[in-house]
Amino acid sequence: MEKAIERQRVLLEHLRPSSSASSLENLDASLSASACLAGDSSAYHRTSVFGDDVVIVAAQRTAICKAKRGGFKDTYADDLLAPALKAVIDKTNVDPSEIADIVVGTVLAPGSQRAAECKMAAFYAGFPETVPVRTVNRQCSSGLQAVADVAAAIRAGFYDIGIGAGLESMTANSMGWDGTVNPRVKSVEHAQNCLLPMGITSENVASRYGITRLEQDQAAVDSHKKAAAAAASGKFKDEIVPVHTKIVDPKTGDETPVTITADDGIRANTNVADLGKLRPSFKKDGTTTAGNSSQVSDAAAAVLLMKRSVAMQKGLPILGVFRTFVAVGVDPAVMGVGPAVAIPAAVKSAGLELDNIDLFEINEAFGSQYVYCQKKLELDPAKINVNGGAMALGHPLGVTGARCVATLLHEMKRRGRDCRFGVVSMCIGTGMGAAAVFERGDACDEVCNARKVDTKNFLSKDAK
Repeated sequence: MEKAIERQRVLLEHLRPSSSASSLENLDASLSASACLAGDSSAYHRTSVFGDDVVIVAAQRTAICKAKRGGFKDTYADDLLAPALKAVIDKTNVDPSEIADIVVGTVLAPGSQRAAECKMAAFYAGFPETVPVRTVNRQCSSGLQAVADVAAAIRAGFYDIGIGAGLESMTANSMGWDGTVNPRVKSVEHAQNCLLPMGITSENVASRYGITRLEQDQAAVDSHKKAAAAAASGKFKDEIVPVHTKIVDPKTGDETPVTITADDGIRANTNVADLGKLRPSFKKDGTTTAGNSSQVSDAAAAVLLMKRSVAMQKGLPILGVFRTFVAVGVDPAVMGVGPAVAIPAAVKSAGLELDNIDLFEINEAFGSQYVYCQKKLELDPAKINVNGGAMALGHPLGVTGARCVATLLHEMKRRGRDCRFGVVSMCIGTGMGAAAVFERGDACDEVCNARKVDTKNFLSKDAK
C-alpha cells in the first residue's frame, strides 16, 4: 500500500496545477481514480484546471535523405531548418513573434557556425529579430534534449511558448575529428572509451550480451519493411513538410529544382539473405555492417510546445502532452544500452510502469543495441518503431529526437483511445541514454481509454 501511495503522489506532482498547488487536498477535487486501458497505475482523470501542462500542438519534419548522395546533398543546413520552423507556425497560425525561444539540437557543425545558421533559418522562416535562438548538443539525443529544454522552461514559468528543433547536414559536416586529444585520456579507461568509434561500441554490445548477426540483420529487415509500409500508406504525410531545393549534377554543375517530400533511405526489398552477404564494417570478425546500422543522413525537425492554457485560449488541438524526460549515464564502451536504463527511469518518473506504455520510438543506432534493449526490457515488438526506425529512415544525429517525437505523436493520434502513453528514447555516444514520456493530446477527457471493470478501482495496481 505504501508503494501505491507513493505512486499516487508522483502522479499528483505531475498534475499539480499552479493555481492550486498549496496542498494535496486541493488536488483531490480535480483528480479521481479510474480504470484505464493504459493500466491502473496511470489511471487518473484531469480537468481543465490543469492548464499548466506542457503540450505539443505541432510536430513537423523534413524528409530524411542519405548524406552525400540523397535529396539534400546540395541543400544548405539553414535551408533545411527553415521549412520545418515555418511548418509548425503555418500549421497553427501562431504569431511568430509570440515564440519566446527556439532551441535547436545539432551535433556536427562547429558551434558558432551552426548557431548562426539556425538564426538565419529563423529569419528565412519569417521569425522577427526579437525571437532568440540557441543550439544544444547531447550527441544523438540533441533533438529530444531541445524539446525537453523548452518543456522545462515552460514548466518553470520562464515563458509560455517555444520551439524545440533539430538540424543535421551530415553531407556538409562529417563525423571525423581533426583536432588533438588530451594524452591524459589514456590514464582513465572510461574516458578513453568515450573516443571509441560508435561501430566498435556496437560490436561490444553484440559480444558482451550475445546479440547474433542474424538478430541484427532481421531487425534491419523489419525496420525497412515497416517503414516501407508506412510510406506506402501515407502515414508520414502528416509529419513531413515539403522542401523546395536543388540537385546539382557533379559532372556538369547543372542545377535541377526539386521538391523533396519522402525519405529516400527506405529499401522495401531488403532481406536477410542479402544483408548476410555484407562484410562487417568495424571488426574483421564482427557482426555490425552497413546494413544493420543506422544510415548517415540530412534532415531537420521542429516541435511547437506551449502551456495547455495558452493552447486552449488559442483554440489549438493538442497533439501530445510532455510528461517527463530523463538522461542517464552508462559504460561508454557499450553506450548502446542507454535506452534500457533510461526508459525505466523515465517511465517511473512519470508515475507509470512499462506495461502502461502503448508505443515506443527507440532509435536504431545499431541493430545490436536495438535488439539488446528490446530483449532486456522484454518489450512487445508490436509496440516498438511501428513505422520503422533509423536503420531504414536514417539517423541525422541532432534531428532524431525531434523526428521521433513527430512520428510518435502522429501515430498515437491515428490510434486514438487505444493508445495513451508513448516513449521516445535513444543511446548516446560517450555513454548515455535519454528517454521522454508523452501522453496523447486528447487523453484528458473522462471516457478516454475507459474500460468497464467489476472490481474496485485503484489509482495503482500496487494497492490491490
